[in-house]
Amino acid sequence: MAHIRLTKIFEFEAAHALHNYDGLCRNIHGHSYKLHVTIMGSINGDSTSPKYGMVMDFGDLKQLIKPNIIDEYDHSILLSSKENLEYIKSENELFKRTHILDFQPTAENMVIHFAKIIKSLLPAGIELHSLKLFETASSFAEWYAEDQ
Repeated sequence: MAHIRLTKIFEFEAAHALHNYDGLCRNIHGHSYKLHVTIMGSINGDSTSPKYGMVMDFGDLKQLIKPNIIDEYDHSILLSSKENLEYIKSENELFKRTHILDFQPTAENMVIHFAKIIKSLLPAGIELHSLKLFETASSFAEWYAEDQ
């Protein structure tokens, strides 16, 4: 049976700073991220199923991605654990939605991180084919299962 790819696009806003970077991105700054999630699977051939003719319901895909990535990271600050984090350890509301990551929060590392999360959420028979994370309108990082 043919494999079909489906893509759903998600958007979120987040700020980050790049630890030890030699340019302006070492400062906290924000991006309007767009995440393209492409899954792959076979079309459901069971005519009695409410998901007949689908690889996966787009709404079901949204219910997996939105709470685990979009809601989690939207309007948050992403920082490397290598940063001096003393200033955010207070109860200051400005830093309430800060994620301290074990990696440099570049688009490249974020797309790898998101792939791990998404792969763990997908139902049997559905594979993560690729991710594309736009950091700006003209700059993005891509992750492909076949490259791993």
